[in-house]
Amino acid sequence: MLSDLLMWNKIGRIVMRLSEKLEISPLRALDVFYTSTVCNRLHDPETELYTFSDAYIVDEIIMEIRNN
Repeated sequence: MLSDLLMWNKIGRIVMRLSEKLEISPLRALDVFYTSTVCNRLHDPETELYTFSDAYIVDEIIMEIRNN
């Protein structure tokens, strides 16, 4: 599992990429991130999603949005 500082940095990068890709504000992107199931998976040490690239995780969030 990542340290808290590394996880916060990763979340920040993911949120900024999400904001750019969806053309929404960073604040809205933060809300989208924290209400996604991907966020739960990112914090779950068993899934090891935190080892995947930021771009992959952003794509997972976008796919989740489109499937809902």
